[in-house]
Amino acid sequence: MSAPSASESPALFPRHIAVLVLVCLGCAFAGNHVAARVAFDDGAGVLLAILLRSGGTLIVLAGLVFWQRQSIRLAPGAWRWQLMLGLLIATQSICLYSAVARIPVALALLVANVFPILLALLTWALGGARPTARTAILMAVILVGLIFVLEVPARLASSEAAGPEWVLGVSLAFCAASVFATALWITDHKLSQVRGSVRSMLTMLIVFTSANLAGASGLLPGGLSLPESDTGWIALAVLVALYGAGFITLFVSVPRLNMARNAPVMNIEPLATLIMGWLVLDQMLAAGQILGGVIVIFGIVMLTYKKNP
Repeated sequence: MSAPSASESPALFPRHIAVLVLVCLGCAFAGNHVAARVAFDDGAGVLLAILLRSGGTLIVLAGLVFWQRQSIRLAPGAWRWQLMLGLLIATQSICLYSAVARIPVALALLVANVFPILLALLTWALGGARPTARTAILMAVILVGLIFVLEVPARLASSEAAGPEWVLGVSLAFCAASVFATALWITDHKLSQVRGSVRSMLTMLIVFTSANLAGASGLLPGGLSLPESDTGWIALAVLVALYGAGFITLFVSVPRLNMARNAPVMNIEPLATLIMGWLVLDQMLAAGQILGGVIVIFGIVMLTYKKNP
């Protein structure tokens, strides 16, 4: 989508309002993942959560697109990239929710939030700008923090190997980060001319369809399992409400949030997840993991921070 002219651009929120909105959005996305873990613990399947989440968001986006009478016609070469984007986001959703179901939610989010490193490396590998010395140093800082988050020194010193659920959960979270970084690259380099609401709607449509097909084919056993009690259903409802409200609010408000300056505020999500995971799920990371989490969040904030010209 081409950038609007200065006269057409909506007025930016005052910075304290923009920061407050982004903090609320980060907490909403964190609550979405905590609610997902509650639902999974009650027997709900991963695909069921993705179906409800993407379906609810799709309905709202479709209503917005058709209300604004936006064309959903894409250039011939853009369709394959749009399909790939939707499949990548579907994969990211499955991997991240599967990780949340296996390991502490905050740990899964911290691992998944290394996607800025992967995006920078992918951009460089595909002919983009080489990471600067500052970027390389911050990447190293994030990796050091991640070593503490994953308790690598303690696990190496221990005679007991990491459990299969821990290994699988961390691997799934890293896979979610990898495919999300790829999805962001495609969005920025191949679909930047597609209107944001149309791209988001089509992406949710592909995610919803993919989850349906995966459930019908039995690709993910138990993926469509229903919750065993009202607690699971309430958690699913909260998940859909928080994700949908956060996603739509971010989409509608992003032209007024000055994301180039304020985007690092969104990195409050892992911290909010840690607090909510402790309060709701009684999940608490060790002191060394918390220190590593602070290092990771600091590195990501600095990595995504850009000074205004």
